[in-house]
Amino acid sequence: MKKLNNWLKELTLTQQLMSLILVFVAIFASFLFIYLNGNINSFVRNQMFMMLQRTQVSIVYNYRRNPENDILSFANDANIAHAIYHDGRIRYSSAFDIKDEAFLLIMKSNAATQLEKTKDYVYKNDSESETLYSITNVDDDTKLISIVVSSYQNEFKKTLINSVINITVLVVSILFFLLMIWVIYLIRSLNQIRGYINKLRNNEEVVINVDRKDEIGELGTALVAMSNELKKQEQIKEELVQNISHDLKTPIATIKSYGESIKDGIYPYETLEKSVDVIIEHASRLEKKVQSLLLLNRVGYLVTSIDTKETDLYDVIEKTLLSLKVIRPELKIISEIEHAMFYGNEEPWRVVVENIMDNALRYAKSTIVIKLTTNELSIENDGSQLTNEIIEKMFKPFEKGTDGQFGLGLSIVHRIVTAYDCEVYAYNSYDGVVFKVAKKNPVKQEQKKKEEKKNKESKKKKTEEK
Repeated sequence: MKKLNNWLKELTLTQQLMSLILVFVAIFASFLFIYLNGNINSFVRNQMFMMLQRTQVSIVYNYRRNPENDILSFANDANIAHAIYHDGRIRYSSAFDIKDEAFLLIMKSNAATQLEKTKDYVYKNDSESETLYSITNVDDDTKLISIVVSSYQNEFKKTLINSVINITVLVVSILFFLLMIWVIYLIRSLNQIRGYINKLRNNEEVVINVDRKDEIGELGTALVAMSNELKKQEQIKEELVQNISHDLKTPIATIKSYGESIKDGIYPYETLEKSVDVIIEHASRLEKKVQSLLLLNRVGYLVTSIDTKETDLYDVIEKTLLSLKVIRPELKIISEIEHAMFYGNEEPWRVVVENIMDNALRYAKSTIVIKLTTNELSIENDGSQLTNEIIEKMFKPFEKGTDGQFGLGLSIVHRIVTAYDCEVYAYNSYDGVVFKVAKKNPVKQEQKKKEEKKNKESKKKKTEEK
């Protein structure tokens, strides 16, 4: 079976189709010559008996209308031989040409003993060839015997078999032709997809047009979507490298030039202390940039931690406000929060709240409003409203606002929130901007929490057993 499976894997689609058709033809031929052959014999036999009975009815009818004539004079079918059994003797028609004495004796015995009005008989000789005949009672002393001429029976059977075979060959040929057209059409589409993939691999410009609505069409559409997404990701990657290079280049160049100047005894910014402060400031900027990049890469680990649990965002917001409200103490922060459990660990959620709050502190004019309910968190500031272009791009890496720093904060928020089955979005309010984090499917989160709890209990139980 394994060898057959390996052999099938090596065949092309056309070869698989040809093999399938050959198997189908072989099975159909076997079915035709084994199963249908017996049915054909039975069908031919029934047709012959029906013909004999119709002929006998016609002969008896004509004889009874003209009893003065010889009954055999009404037998005019060359394909049927007739005989009359009367008072123990048999008289044959001119078409009767059977020399088998055993058959003649059996036929005479059946005619003598038959009580039914009409009865059909089958005689098989030593060579297994059969002779069909029917006996009908004309009156009490006379019986009509009709026999199908063997040549006619064989010719009828041969014609029937030829007709069945011809129809079968025609149907199989049409089926084969249609399958070949279908496979050619199928292979053409697959070759288009293969050529598209090869050109993509060689970074060539290519357009694919698979005009189909089936699974192959869906595959072509998926490949185009994948190609567009890869191009988009490649562009984002290039922009990421360019942005990182640009953001790192300025502080590094400043630190280097200030360090070289101090080494030469020159203080670029008035005094040694002020010049060193500039170096420290730019080093701090670099440190924050590196920390943001590290955090962006660590998000996947943070949100997929084995010990993932629920976090009360009420506590997270309280802690965040304690550390951030001193940045701009002149702002009025209105807190309308209640205890709400969100799926996920505390540290990633704190990063989310801090980054959104940092954005609000940067743009707010006088007021920040924080609201927390069971299923959502919203942070509103009364800063300048956002354009549609900024709203569409603000959660992508390195997309900065007018006063933005590195363009990573909101992208980190998006990655964490999405990983925890929530969504984050921003929109313009009447007099400011609102950032909202909402659970996508609270029911799904509840199920996920139950599964996590069950797994922890199971793990704890196994540990205790050990």
